[in-house]
Amino acid sequence: MKKKEKESGGVKEIARRANVSIATVDRVLHNRTGVSEKTKKRIMEIIEELDYQPNILARRLASSKTMHLYSLIPAVSKETDYWDVPLQGIYQAEKEIKLYNVKVSKFFYDMNDRDSFIAQTKKILKQEDVDGLLLAPAFVEETIAFTQACKKKNIPFVFINSDIPTQNSLSYFGPNLLHSGQTAAHLVNYLVEEDKQILLLNIAKDIDSDHHILRKEEGFTAYFASNGKRKILKENLYNTSYPAVKKALRALLDKTPDLRLIFVTNSRVSLVAQFLEEIKRSDILLIGYDFLKSNIAYLNQGVIDFLICEKPQEQAYRGIKALYRYLMFEEEQEKEYFMPIDIIHRENQQFYKN
Repeated sequence: MKKKEKESGGVKEIARRANVSIATVDRVLHNRTGVSEKTKKRIMEIIEELDYQPNILARRLASSKTMHLYSLIPAVSKETDYWDVPLQGIYQAEKEIKLYNVKVSKFFYDMNDRDSFIAQTKKILKQEDVDGLLLAPAFVEETIAFTQACKKKNIPFVFINSDIPTQNSLSYFGPNLLHSGQTAAHLVNYLVEEDKQILLLNIAKDIDSDHHILRKEEGFTAYFASNGKRKILKENLYNTSYPAVKKALRALLDKTPDLRLIFVTNSRVSLVAQFLEEIKRSDILLIGYDFLKSNIAYLNQGVIDFLICEKPQEQAYRGIKALYRYLMFEEEQEKEYFMPIDIIHRENQQFYKN
């Protein structure tokens, strides 16, 4: 086989010849389970025939050059431990690829402070060894400025959790946020009679520029705009401390004694659950997001009725692996990989994984 023909082989070509998925080839290359011996043997024969992938891996292992990936996600806070879940996905992916001289440097910002985000982006841009970046965007304008700077430096980047389509990322791993909001609305439509009052509650310090929250809210309201009129009360809580949330909710209930359901657009649903438990209001249904310890506890107690979950650990894991495959094998990546939108309740929570 001519050298040029050998060099044209890649994971996609191996998958095509073996008539399997790219993911199956990846499992064989990384010696993971889930592939039959017959299929594994066929893939290894094609790898040997092409003489391509092993050479790339051998050169990477023999080289002293490290592939250096960076991640920038919010830090875990007292308000929510949500961001520990994607961080575990980053660690999981790093563990699998570190054998091939791959390092992941982890940067964190305060999701309630855009200045901390800007400061961390400046630190990353000063680095001379950034081969790829995984980013969870919280502040739209600042993210656009950062990713444009990355483009000038030819740094490929992947979005997780929330997408900014105009920025032409390598890939996006996360929910379709509009459909996530619509899913919540569809669930509400089954739970509450049309004449009952429901509350859409946003709890975040920077709601007005939070793409993740705004898109879910858009999907929620759009669903009811197309499916009959509803008594939807909307409230934004910019102070995310529990005393402030408690005070605001008490005032809301005083004004709205017939409130039947509260839909919280992010993981801070446990703050609302804590308040409802304190005042012993079991007649108000509660829906929120994310499979976190605090939320699961209230789910099991029956204070939270449903959690909508979007696999944040898998988002980050897939994001790091996509960067790795793109840089290592020049493998074309899916532009959008939408996570499933799962509805978790007390009876099925024990079987769920992020």
